[in-house]
Amino acid sequence: MKIYNTLTRRKEEFVPIEDGKVKMYACGITVSGEAHIGHGYQALIYDIMRKYLEKLGYAVTYARNYTDVDDKIIAKSRETGIPADRYAAEMIEKIDAVMAEMDIDEPTLWLKATENIGNIISFIEKLVESGHAYAAENGDVYFSVDSFKRYGCLSNRTVDALLDGVRVENSEQKRAPADFALWKAAKEGEISWDSPWGKGRPGWHIECSAMNMAAFGESIDLHGGGRDLIFPHHENEIAQTESLTGKQFAKFWTHNGLIKVNGQKMSKSLGNSLLLEDLLKKYTNEAIKFALLQFNYRADINLTDGIFGEAERHLESFYKTIKTVEEKFGKSAGGVPAIDNEFNSDMSDDFNTALALSRLFGYFKDIARRADSGDKTCADDVAQIKKTYSLLGLFKKDAAKYLAEVAVKNPVEIPENVRELAEKRWSAKSDRDWTAADKLRAELDALGYTVKDGKDGYTLIRK
Repeated sequence: MKIYNTLTRRKEEFVPIEDGKVKMYACGITVSGEAHIGHGYQALIYDIMRKYLEKLGYAVTYARNYTDVDDKIIAKSRETGIPADRYAAEMIEKIDAVMAEMDIDEPTLWLKATENIGNIISFIEKLVESGHAYAAENGDVYFSVDSFKRYGCLSNRTVDALLDGVRVENSEQKRAPADFALWKAAKEGEISWDSPWGKGRPGWHIECSAMNMAAFGESIDLHGGGRDLIFPHHENEIAQTESLTGKQFAKFWTHNGLIKVNGQKMSKSLGNSLLLEDLLKKYTNEAIKFALLQFNYRADINLTDGIFGEAERHLESFYKTIKTVEEKFGKSAGGVPAIDNEFNSDMSDDFNTALALSRLFGYFKDIARRADSGDKTCADDVAQIKKTYSLLGLFKKDAAKYLAEVAVKNPVEIPENVRELAEKRWSAKSDRDWTAADKLRAELDALGYTVKDGKDGYTLIRK
């Protein structure tokens, strides 16, 4: 198993710190707003990484955090009039619901900043005692970047280069421009906690270091997040954690690419944020996953118009083949090791979902050909694909139910002649003329439409 390590800028053989066990952490969502496609993508990628490592036989403990107190959340609290802690709790509930609808599994551990205030304060105290941090007169506490000689090791840049063009928090209380806040003194009306430096709240970077320490100890195997977190967030995590422990914080650093919409960075100001809740009204969760996973996870993704619809059409075609095979030959309990072996080969090369998905087109073309020729062993291929690719969140549903879900989410315009036949059939059924109704149903079936009757009418579904 080889994983690209941002720290060394190359693929390396994955060997965990402790044989057979993996400690894995991914930075989650700052809950100042609802979950968008970027949040869903990052959660999907690290869920898949965890599952594939488990498939290889590792016992994985996977932790993920919610940042539930920060400047943006406080700003939202002022804007809405809802207390910051309640606003964050309500937003987490909404995000959890949409992630469940995306069928992304829960991590082993959920970590929240507000539930780790004691751990955070203790961590900061030790940094101050060791000379790596200092308290300012106003109650802020800052990390001294000059005290950590390896600063810049993750982004591979000098301090001056890192600060060039990057917005940093300016304060007369700081000794150097690069120093960053570990603890922020509370302003009037802000959510706060008591500390040795007065009332305040954690800085953004310290929460992940403190929560990792509390959950896993001094070192972890794999740390992940979006590429935009390399600097300053992950760079600062390394500095503050390794200054305290004197040990390597994370053996592997992994970063997923960023989402663009029609070539532009996704942002509220541009009005192009794609909320997961809205996407799930239009497309199945499997179509959304398919669209995202056809790219290498480290590459940026440009979501062009029609990308999710195209993914849905591919999956609809695959599911129609599955439905045909299972209706013709039954559901197989067998398997095809070659399919699973090729999948494992792809995923063991830095989680190459793009190559794994590209194989599906050849698999299903071959399955359809063999099904037409009466080769019942194609049912074994279908069974293996369903089992193997479920790790990516695909082919987990009954084929007929999936196709019905697609029909509901993407209703097609019904030709007038088809609708006339459907109306005649409904009229015949209402008149209890079963012979005529059955004949009309057969005509609709020949045209490629299935009729689903309900108490108050019927639904036409394109096969």
